[in-house]
Amino acid sequence: MAKYQKYAEYQDSGVEWLGEIPRHWDSKPLKYLCTYNDEVLPETTAKDAEIQYIDIGSVSAVDGISKIETMIFKDAPSRARRIVRDGDVIVSTVRTYLEAIAAINNPPENLIVSTGFAVIRPNQYLYKSFASYCLRAKGFIKEVVARSVGVSYPAINSSDLVNITIPSIEYVEQVKIANFLDHETAKIDTLIAKQEKLIELLKEKRQAVISHAVTKGLNPDAAMKDSGVEWIGEVPKHWKVSKLKYESEVVDCRNKTPEYFDDGEYFVVRTTNVKNQELNFNGALYTDKKNFDIWTQRGVPPVGSILFTREAPTGQVCLVPDNLKFCMGQRMMNFISYDSHYGDYLFDYLISDCLDRYINSVSHGSTVTHLRVEQVENIPVLVPGKEEIKEIHLHILKIKQQFNALEQKALETIRLMQERRTALISSAVTGKIDVRNWQKPQQGLAV
Repeated sequence: MAKYQKYAEYQDSGVEWLGEIPRHWDSKPLKYLCTYNDEVLPETTAKDAEIQYIDIGSVSAVDGISKIETMIFKDAPSRARRIVRDGDVIVSTVRTYLEAIAAINNPPENLIVSTGFAVIRPNQYLYKSFASYCLRAKGFIKEVVARSVGVSYPAINSSDLVNITIPSIEYVEQVKIANFLDHETAKIDTLIAKQEKLIELLKEKRQAVISHAVTKGLNPDAAMKDSGVEWIGEVPKHWKVSKLKYESEVVDCRNKTPEYFDDGEYFVVRTTNVKNQELNFNGALYTDKKNFDIWTQRGVPPVGSILFTREAPTGQVCLVPDNLKFCMGQRMMNFISYDSHYGDYLFDYLISDCLDRYINSVSHGSTVTHLRVEQVENIPVLVPGKEEIKEIHLHILKIKQQFNALEQKALETIRLMQERRTALISSAVTGKIDVRNWQKPQQGLAV
């Protein structure tokens, strides 16, 4: 923040997260500058009333609101109750490590948020945009987390949250700070959006290169034949066109949910745990030995075999890792190649766009929410020769490494820009920089 001026004089705020603040500033508990949780949907709400709903998992302090779901009241979760208005700030009071905080701007009249949020409504002494930045400042978030109680499910009462102290300054200066941050964070967000677009293009290019390798091979002079599958097209003449069930054992899950235990020893892999070709432990749930034995009666998925999601979402895959005690949850499947050499190629085939093309073909262009077991078993697959399988897999590994390096570089750039945005917000709302004389640059002039 070296390019910005500091205020002339500072004083100790007596508040850890604020530190020293400009001498003419004051600080107060948030409750004196807002009201909170003012409105809830009445129990008399019509069952067929349409609402737009924001859950905690759809909000973050970095990215704001990522998803708004439209539903009718009778189908909404019981926690869909808090009414929000323009200028409100929603702050998660449960699972606070998620840092779910966002500003509400020009919402539709039927926008509702989870009761897991505290809805902060600035009063006449707190400018709404300044409030949204202040409550997203790193120090404020740390205070929320520090005051949360509970080990596995940390939470904070709304009444405790509004006891957190924030800056109390002249309204006109709040407006100045907010206008400055609106402009500067918008510039950073534009740069982040460009990097995110680059990542999407890299993913598309990587998938196209992989798709070509698994359907056309690596020899551009190879004789070709019609595969008989419209969306695959021509393939090398000596390749076999087959179906998944003939090249791999297809093991379906038990179509039930095992009982979960906080102290369970066995990880239950659900569809949400398979993403970006990896197994993740976000929201991990565990079961006990009794349930594990029941849910693995069809066999424990072997290391290196493929886990597949056939619903919610459809078509995500990952390899079974070593040293993991787990069973499959609902809508999960396991593919075990009959030929150990074929497994690598099959995985590469499934992460290409071939699987998406197949899903689109069986859904006839409509949005598919699941695949039936027989549809999975009948996925058309190709079988190159063993030596080609090795060559194709090594080629794809190299392609992945190249594209992953480019993607990681873009992600690191995004991370640095996000850090800069966070630091800029914290510096401005705590008075570490003086932006009172800042003027928005005229269009066409350098910033």
